[in-house]
Amino acid sequence: MAPGPLSLIIIGIVALLIFGPKKLPELGKAFGSSLREFKNATKGLADDDEDDKKVDTAKKNDLDKKDEHK
Repeated sequence: MAPGPLSLIIIGIVALLIFGPKKLPELGKAFGSSLREFKNATKGLADDDEDDKKVDTAKKNDLDKKDEHK
């Protein structure tokens, strides 16, 4: 269940009261950079998994070729 527009407004007002108008942009920037770094790290892990699958497939193909020559 996604939060509705009213609940997002309430969350924004509470955050503004807690952190103040000067601190909110800094928190948003820090959150954005953290999210970007996490996204890049997970993308790197996914790329590593794809590379591993390619290596495994290549090894299997090499073994199949060796079996054919016997």
